Amino acid sequence: MTQPVLRSLTVVVAACLAIACSDSDSPVSPDVTRSATWTANPSREPVVVFVVSQGLFFDACAEPIPLQRRGEFQLIVNGRTDFGPGQAGFLGGRWWEDLNRNGIQDQDDHFFLCPLVMPGRVSP
Repeated sequence: MTQPVLRSLTVVVAACLAIACSDSDSPVSPDVTRSATWTANPSREPVVVFVVSQGLFFDACAEPIPLQRRGEFQLIVNGRTDFGPGQAGFLGGRWWEDLNRNGIQDQDDHFFLCPLVMPGRVSP
C-alpha cells in the first residue's frame, strides 16, 4: 500500500512543480545529451531524463531547484540516470551532477530537485 501512495504523491508533486515552473524565465533543453549545469533556456520546455534501466524517457521540471548537499542524491550524467520511478535507488528527483568528475559528492558539484513527470515513454 505504501508504494502506490508514494507513486501518487510523486506524480502530484511532479505535476505541481511542472505547472509552477512553466511560468519561469529559466528554461531547459529537451536534449538528452545536455551538458553538466542545467541552466535556463528561453524555450521553457521540460528537461528530458533517460532512465537506462527502464529504457524510458521522462519529462522533468522546467526549472531545477538548487538544493544544499544534505541527504541522498541520485547521480545524473548528461540527462541519463540508472533508476526511475518504482525502482529502488530512485530518489524522487533529488539529483547530483558530478561537475568535477571525481565520483564523490562534494561542494564542487551541483545538487538540485527536478522531479520526473510520469508516464515515461520510449522516445525523447
